[in-house]
This record gives sequence, C-alpha cells and structure tokens, in this order.
Amino acid sequence: PRTIASHRMIDFINYLINGALVGLLYALIAMGFVVIYRASKVFNFAQGELVVFGGFIVWWMVASMGLPLWVGLPLAFVAAAIFGLLVERIFFSRLAGESVFAMVMVTIGLLILIRGLILVLFGPQVRSFPIIFPLQPVIIGDILIPRSLLVGGVITVIVGFGLSWFFNRTRAGLRMTAVAEDHQVALSMGISVKRSIAFAWVLGAVLSTLGAIIFLSGKSLNFLASDIGLAALPVALLAGFEAIAGVLLA
Repeated sequence: PRTIASHRMIDFINYLINGALVGLLYALIAMGFVVIYRASKVFNFAQGELVVFGGFIVWWMVASMGLPLWVGLPLAFVAAAIFGLLVERIFFSRLAGESVFAMVMVTIGLLILIRGLILVLFGPQVRSFPIIFPLQPVIIGDILIPRSLLVGGVITVIVGFGLSWFFNRTRAGLRMTAVAEDHQVALSMGISVKRSIAFAWVLGAVLSTLGAIIFLSGKSLNFLASDIGLAALPVALLAGFEAIAGVLLA
C-alpha cells in the first residue's frame, strides 16, 4: 500500500507540474488576446491563427531556408511584427472609433483570411517543426519535466511581469490603456489611437510567434494547431482580458 501511495503521489506531482507549465503556455497565448484588447477593446478571434502563422514563419526561416537558429528566430520575430503591422494598417486603421462589434467581425474575417494564406503559401501538408529546445526532459528524481515547457514557463513569467510593468508604469503603456477606454476621448487628449492599436497588433503577433516556438518545438505543424487559441481563451476570460498578472494566475 505504501508503494502504491508513493507512486500515486509521484504521478500527482508530475501532473501538477506539467499542468502548471501547460497553463503558462496558454497564458502566453492569452497575453496576445489581452494586449490587443487593452489597446482596442477588440476580442481577436484570429489569435490561434496568428500563432500558426508565426509557427510557419519560423519553419520557413529555419527548416526551409536552412538559417541557423540565432539568425532565423530574430528574422521570424521581425517578419511577425511586420505582419502584425500590415494587419492593423489594412484592416483596422480605418476602424478607429467604430463599434466593437464591427472590429470583432473583422477579426472573424481575418481568421478565415489567415487560414487561406497558410494553405496558399505553405500548403495543407503536415510539417516537422524545428527542434528549438532539446527533446530530453529535465529529470528530478521520478519527476519528468518537458524542457520546452519548463523554459517556456520561465519566459512566460518574465514576459508577463515585463508587460505588466509596461502597461502600468510607462507612458506608452498608459496611452494604450487610455485608447482602450475610449477612442474619442483619447483622440481629444492628443493620443494617437492608430499608433497605439498598431503597436498592440505588432506586440500580439510577436507574442504569438513566441508561443508557437514553445508550443511546436519538435512537433508537427499544420493549420489545425490554431486550436491552441481556443484552449487559451478561458485563461484570458478568467483574467478579465485586461490584467497581465491575472493571466499568469489564471
């Protein structure tokens, strides 16, 4: 009985640690929801598609073009930032001051468009995502921790506290918060609504690419991986769509 109890305790600790690390991965994806929402009050239905698109950019840079990680990953983040900026300029720059419903409907259209772009540019084939983190787990006694989730959890905590400080302590972050409260009032105060929303989409795209790297390292990649956006949605909802630190707790 004592052996059975000890095995059950070890299993419980394994599940607890791995579950918490998976939760932090969802938190990182949820930060994309929160960043965009805080700047524009828009719930981005295409968040999962941004993750997959970022994953395909990394795959293209590292696996297809054969660039080393120290070159391919920074270029992938730059490409993701440019894509986020293009999305804002093409679809949202003219919607400043419009109703939230109009912007949400645009994100649904964006979801369909990104899926179409992925199929046109990369095809429906399943790809092998580059191994960014070593596949060997971290072993502590009888506890096995996936290395990608462990490193990703540390990165998520650092990013979370960094974003929380940015939104609450810097002028740029406070301007984005003011924009989220009311576009017209922000405009009357001399705050550039378009610039704040553009920066939010750039940041959201970069966070999505970071989440793709942690989520997909050493796994298979296709457009169905966008389901992680739905998995991360309850985390953003539980945090109230505005509190970065609350996302980590959620």
